[in-house]
Parts: sequence; C-alpha cells; structure tokens
Amino acid sequence: MAPNDRSRTPLNLQQRSILAGEAAAAEAFVESALDYPSDPSAAAFFDVDNTIMQGASIFHLVRGLYRREFFTTRELLSAGWKQAYFRIVGVEDPDHVAEARNSALAFIAGHTVKELQDLGEEIFDEAMAHRIWPGTRALAQLHLDQGQQVWLVTAAPVEIAQIIARRLGLTGALGTVAESEDGVYTGKLVGDMLHGPAKAEAIKALAARESLDLSRCSAYSDSYNDLPMLSLVGDPCAINPDAKLRAYAREKGWRIRDYRTGRKAARAGLIVGAAAGAVTGAVAAGVSLRGRRR
Repeated sequence: MAPNDRSRTPLNLQQRSILAGEAAAAEAFVESALDYPSDPSAAAFFDVDNTIMQGASIFHLVRGLYRREFFTTRELLSAGWKQAYFRIVGVEDPDHVAEARNSALAFIAGHTVKELQDLGEEIFDEAMAHRIWPGTRALAQLHLDQGQQVWLVTAAPVEIAQIIARRLGLTGALGTVAESEDGVYTGKLVGDMLHGPAKAEAIKALAARESLDLSRCSAYSDSYNDLPMLSLVGDPCAINPDAKLRAYAREKGWRIRDYRTGRKAARAGLIVGAAAGAVTGAVAAGVSLRGRRR
C-alpha cells in the first residue's frame, strides 16, 4: 500500500503507546555488572526530567547538538512549529497528526546512531552531570543496594537515556525510540514518544521480560502526566512534584520527596515537561542560540 494512501487505518493513541512501549523495552539492555540482582523480582523506575536531573534533558541535548552544527536553526524551528501548530489548533486529521509527530525528530534524519551516541557522551559531561539531584540519586542507589534493578523511563531519546543510566551506574533505560535503517536515522519515531501511557506500556513489557512483580516495584516522577507509570507499581513516589501530582499523591497517601529549594519549587511550573519539552525545549534552544549569535 502506498505511504500516502488515506484508506489505511491510522494507529490510535493506545496503539502508538503500546508500540512505543514495546520498542523501548526491546532497546533496553542490562549492564553486565547488574545481570544478577539479589532481589530479581523487584525494580525501581525513575523519570528523568526534574526527577533525576534538574530541567529537561532534551533541552540540553538539543542545545549541545545545535552548538556542534548537528542541524540548522531552520530544521529545528520547522519541526517545532509543526508540533506547536497542531497542538494549539487541535487538528484531528490522522495524516496531519502523523506529520506533526514524525516532524519532532525530522532534523536527525541522515545522521548515524553512533554519531548521536558519541555526541551525547560529550553533552552529558558538559551540561547534565552537574544537574543530577543528589537526593534522587541516593534513592536510586538505595534500590541498587537492595539488589534491585533500577531503570530510567523517559520521553527523551533512548540514546541519551542510556548514557545517563550508564554514567549513574543504573541497570538501564527506556526512552523514545527513533527509527533507523542500517544505523542511520530516518527522522521518524517508532510508535510515539515514550510519554504518559507509553511509559506504562514500556514498563509492562520490561516486567514481562525480566519477570518483575510490579506490586513489589517502585516508581518515581515529578509529573502528573506520569500517573499511568506511578499507578502501575506498588510503591509510587512523587519527586519534586508539580501541583497536580502533589495533590494526588497526598490524597492517595503516596510518598513525596522534594529536593528543590523554595525558589526552584516555585518556578517548577515554568520548566519544560517531558512531552512538550521534546519540542518546546528544542525550539527554545534554537531561538535562544540564534539570538545570541546576532
């Protein structure tokens, strides 16, 4: 069937979430040193942005790539504009929605997976390492000390998520999977971004693969959008929570940990979230840097 044939049945949100989750789980790998945890049926799942690290990881990644001329400002803003337009206008045409979704990663088309991985290592060192929250890092280490697997679960590209996990000594990472052929990015997503319901689908797929008992697992996030993930496990915890998640966690009696100062907590609503951050953060980076170069 031709790619532009409108008679095809488009994937709905649930199907895209399942596909994204399964793709993320398929990309997951376990560091050799952590192959045999002493408590193999339990694990902890951590969101990244504003949970493990301050701010949006995708913003720092895109800014670092932009500075290295990985893509042009025009490519960046074109992808961001398409996303913003369809998000604001609310167009429901399946072809338009698919175009907007795929345009999120259009600017990496033609680059190799290895290229992004290598640059990601540099960008982590210069822009992310010092932003890791010590308190959340300690929680992750506590689970490792108890012999449990610890996974990052994020809307950020799986390549950068795996770098963060490896640098922190964690088990592995689940992230958004960009389609590639023969090691070269096509510029499209596999399914959808690993956000909201897709995170829960990824965890379920990983749990099946690793024989995890989700009732014995823990999950940590700052965002109300991660309720599907938090509600999936027996031990959910709100880390640096937004207002809606804090209220919900209090109502449910969940643990709450806040490692921000009062000022940072007050500004939390201005920080880019995981889903919108993948585009908004990228556009902000391009606009900001373009302005500085004038």
